[in-house]
Amino acid sequence: MEVMEELAVKGLTQEEVTLREKNHLTNVNVTANTRTVGQIIKENTLTYFNMIFAIFAVLLIITGSFKDMTFLPVILANMAIGIIQEIHSKRVLDKLTLLNAPKVTVLRDGKEKEISSEEVVMDDVIVLTSGRQIPADAKVLSGKIQANESLLTGESDEIEKNPGDSLFSGSYVVSGKCYAQIVAVGKESYISKLMLQATQEKKGEQSEMIRSIDKLLLVLGIIIIPIGIALFVQSYVINGGTFQSSIQSMVAALIGMIPEGLYLLTSVSLAVSAVRLAQKEVLLHNMKSIETLARVDVLCVDKTGTITEPVMKVAGMKTAVQGMSAEAMKNELSDFVRNMTKDNDTMKAMQQYFRTGTGKAAKKIQSFSSKYKYSGIEFEDGTYVFGAPEFVLREDYATYKKEIEAEAAKGYRVLVYGKYQGTLDGEALKGKVIPRGIVLLENPVREGAKKTFKYFEAQGVKTMVISGDNPLTVSETAKKAGITDADNFIDARSLQSKKDIYEAVQKYTVFGRVVPEQKKLIVKALQAQGHTVAMTGDGVNDILALREADCSVALGSGSDAASHVAQLVLLDSDFTRMPSVVAEGRRVVNNIQRTAALYLVKNIFSLLLSVFSVIMFLDYPLEPSQVTLISLFTIGLPSLILALEPNHERIKGHFMTNVLLKALPAGLTDFGVVFGLIIFCREFNVDTECLSTSVTILVAVVGFMIIYVITKPMQKHHWVMLGCLFGGWLFCMIFISHWFAITRINLQCAMLMVLFLLTTEPILRYLTKLFNWILDRIQKRSDAKRSNMNRINMERT
Repeated sequence: MEVMEELAVKGLTQEEVTLREKNHLTNVNVTANTRTVGQIIKENTLTYFNMIFAIFAVLLIITGSFKDMTFLPVILANMAIGIIQEIHSKRVLDKLTLLNAPKVTVLRDGKEKEISSEEVVMDDVIVLTSGRQIPADAKVLSGKIQANESLLTGESDEIEKNPGDSLFSGSYVVSGKCYAQIVAVGKESYISKLMLQATQEKKGEQSEMIRSIDKLLLVLGIIIIPIGIALFVQSYVINGGTFQSSIQSMVAALIGMIPEGLYLLTSVSLAVSAVRLAQKEVLLHNMKSIETLARVDVLCVDKTGTITEPVMKVAGMKTAVQGMSAEAMKNELSDFVRNMTKDNDTMKAMQQYFRTGTGKAAKKIQSFSSKYKYSGIEFEDGTYVFGAPEFVLREDYATYKKEIEAEAAKGYRVLVYGKYQGTLDGEALKGKVIPRGIVLLENPVREGAKKTFKYFEAQGVKTMVISGDNPLTVSETAKKAGITDADNFIDARSLQSKKDIYEAVQKYTVFGRVVPEQKKLIVKALQAQGHTVAMTGDGVNDILALREADCSVALGSGSDAASHVAQLVLLDSDFTRMPSVVAEGRRVVNNIQRTAALYLVKNIFSLLLSVFSVIMFLDYPLEPSQVTLISLFTIGLPSLILALEPNHERIKGHFMTNVLLKALPAGLTDFGVVFGLIIFCREFNVDTECLSTSVTILVAVVGFMIIYVITKPMQKHHWVMLGCLFGGWLFCMIFISHWFAITRINLQCAMLMVLFLLTTEPILRYLTKLFNWILDRIQKRSDAKRSNMNRINMERT
């Protein structure tokens, strides 16, 4: 016991800390949020498709077809851009993460000191207060706290921790204060073992966009092998071509089937977004949250700290005892709050306001419980409690309801102070409480909150307020913030079952007197009805809901635990940044969706033409260098430019469905006109070099047309981009044509080419209309399916 008391007073010495650091007994993070530079280089170079390109290069070198290796600089440039951008993004995020790293108060050489959680060493003595996440396994030395271990166990019950009790890393302090000694650090701590076991599962957690792109690359990666073999056999064995020409045609076909820049484009776009958000004081813990937030259609917010400023202040008080003076009331409350720790914003505001008192000492202290909504103290002259009127007064609430709701209607948060005829046991109050007074607190609505919520409403996102405060108070605050239907509120204490909550989320906008478990159930009910839900919060009472939401947003001024759990952290706690975060997500997804169509046009065309060539026993009409020329000016360069454009449209439908239905019209048009040209040229005995050049021109023209289609409505800078791309393509065709196997074409071939060029526009236009109609039908069917699922879920509930 003496050793424990000495540790609680002095902690470790600096020499003891240095010794433990040398022995690697530090609290190192076992799962880094970002990859190392080596991992970035490895993941950008050692890929399946890069291996395929390397094989192509070796085959072309063996055959001496060096001019057909023009695709190689493009691939190397893609790799370099990806590596440089991702390393830059990593450095920016690492710097931001370091600045936002969870802090821990430790006791060293008898003095309290704030350090990063990773600087904690074995046997360190840490000081834990409300909202702090426990950084490593520990044992309580002195003091008492209420701990929530829901992050580890899934149970939201608050557990009282007294001297000698164990504390597990990953849990967090709800209320109280204690000194604790670290007993396990780094990979030996409980949470680290769990995280290491779950690492593989986390890697598989991807957004719809990344998942769709991975599936596409997997399918194409499998298809190209049999098609490549078939093309080579058909050209070399059946058609009797040379080994060199057979390799050239096979490589050209397969290069066209590989969307070599699509994954790079996605990675770079996400990395650029992460950097842009970091510059706005927004930290991403999970890259997929960019896309998820862009797809959100319901935003759940807490009142305090989100709608309102985090700083709370006492607006006034009223006595409930006949003949009791305001000064006597203030002294009583001063004695009460002086004995409490500053374990939440309410108590901080109370201690700031009530500073007189008689100096009474507490015999027993019950810290604030977010579950039961009260705190209490036992003095020599009796036991007193302070908290939410409905939870403190219970069956007597109706007696004081009119007066309390009159103050709540003004936007005040009303709390009751009273004498308790019972014993404090950390559970819900059971005995009678005789009110002695009420305290009025207020939080000013954040500047810009009204504009922010109007933005979400205009974007088709419904805002719902979920708060532990009085529903009338929350409703009034929500009205001031401009939230639609804010007067449509409900007291969550009346929601006794999951069915009640499921029905309530369809009817109400504001939920008051919500306990942490109910916040989670509200989020789950919305998800069950087909909504994509974002949850914002800053306190320990928001953590269960943050974990459950599709996208979780924490405010930097809130608890360490909330910031640790959330996918996205607003470091400056400025909620008005949310529209720019959503806009960034929509820009990324919408732009990748439309530019992905450019890659798929080439893939669809090359796949169909390859299969057609095998069936018709024809040599593939394009050479590798010609495919590179087409890809460079109709896919690679425009996709990089368009991917960085502003695009704030709401995301609709599924990523791959949207991309395929945009790409199919151009892919089929390419195949149709090239198929026709090949048949006619074959009948008129046009030589293969003329045919290759003509096909290059046809496919490039359709490529420019699809750029026009996906870029509409065209603006001035779009016309400049299109003009520059077309000019660059013409320059290559005329002045460095030998690099790309471009030859003069005879009159007969030129006339056939012009004929088919004239057909491309109407074919593309009508195919686009057809597939837009199909996309619209799919969207309507999806909406009907969602409505039907809601009905089924309702019946099941």
